[in-house]
Amino acid sequence: MKEKVILTDCDGVLLDWSYAFDRWMARHGYRIQVPETYNIAVKYDLGTVVKERLVRMFNESATIRKLPPLRDAIKYVRKLHEEHGYVFHVITSMTNDEYAQHLRTKNLCEIFGPTVFETYIYLDTGADKNEALSKYKGTECYWVEDKPENADVGSSMGLNSFLMLHDHNADHSGDAVKVRTWKEIYQHVIGE
Repeated sequence: MKEKVILTDCDGVLLDWSYAFDRWMARHGYRIQVPETYNIAVKYDLGTVVKERLVRMFNESATIRKLPPLRDAIKYVRKLHEEHGYVFHVITSMTNDEYAQHLRTKNLCEIFGPTVFETYIYLDTGADKNEALSKYKGTECYWVEDKPENADVGSSMGLNSFLMLHDHNADHSGDAVKVRTWKEIYQHVIGE
């Protein structure tokens, strides 16, 4: 399996969830209070319950159909697929809502093409990925994630983990290879 399968998170890896969420919040009358943080409760001065409700509402909204790609994801994901034969398995903690999942699938197919993604594993909002990743244990598949805990879980299961860096996770010291772009992942995967 390792040779031609890349496991990937979605938000903060393939798609720019933070940008879309901030715009959605602005449309709903919320203003950023602390711009330097990734923590949504702090960023918008919200309690935990309100933050979780708003994140779930966003993830189940029609906006999820039009999230923009992250950085250079389109170019290098397509290159890995079209020029090197890789297929991608998405493992995303978004929502259990099947209609929102359908919108996410359509968004990914529209941006990256209809044949890039072979498998979509949808988990509930904020769910950890231990069980989903356990199916790939010991395969040495590449695993791309932006949440340090999930990248570490992948490494502990014998996956080749990449941690997509953002301001909020740049100081993590786990085993995952730290990258800022899909170009870096591409170069590592094909050995450039």
